[in-house]
Amino acid sequence: MGRWRPPQPRSSKYITADGYHRLNNELKHLWKIKRPEVTQAVKEAAAQGDRSENAEYIYGKKQLREIDRRVRYLSKRLENIKVVNQIPADQNTVFFGAWITLLDEEDNEKRYRIVGPDEIGDAEGYISMDSPLAKAALKKRLGDEFELEKPDGSVVWYEITQVEYERYQQF
Repeated sequence: MGRWRPPQPRSSKYITADGYHRLNNELKHLWKIKRPEVTQAVKEAAAQGDRSENAEYIYGKKQLREIDRRVRYLSKRLENIKVVNQIPADQNTVFFGAWITLLDEEDNEKRYRIVGPDEIGDAEGYISMDSPLAKAALKKRLGDEFELEKPDGSVVWYEITQVEYERYQQF
């Protein structure tokens, strides 16, 4: 048996202006601050002699590889990404960037913001536009009801009780 795995499906190329600024700041930090620090540490560790048993040198080289991998990913991703920084004309319909409040069948309210896949994990309540919940909610209107099938086969019912958009800063 080989270690081949099928390629991951491509994620959406959309991001909010805030998300773009966060990724861009991370790229700048890695390239201008973190990488020079680690490079200097590796240089100092290499000057101590035998590199094969020098843990600081080995760990530093590993850190450099991880930083370079992330810098390559961010550089490629940022040049191919589409920044969405306009509020739609119909603000009662769920589109990218919307904050939505959902009411489930047990009268529990949950609030989510539909963002790009690069932004999830940044803040509480952010969900990727590629997620099943976001796909089901997109293009629905305020007051619409929809069902979502869970991985276990059960079906959950939701009603959209609120749709909001944040004012975007100019890009």
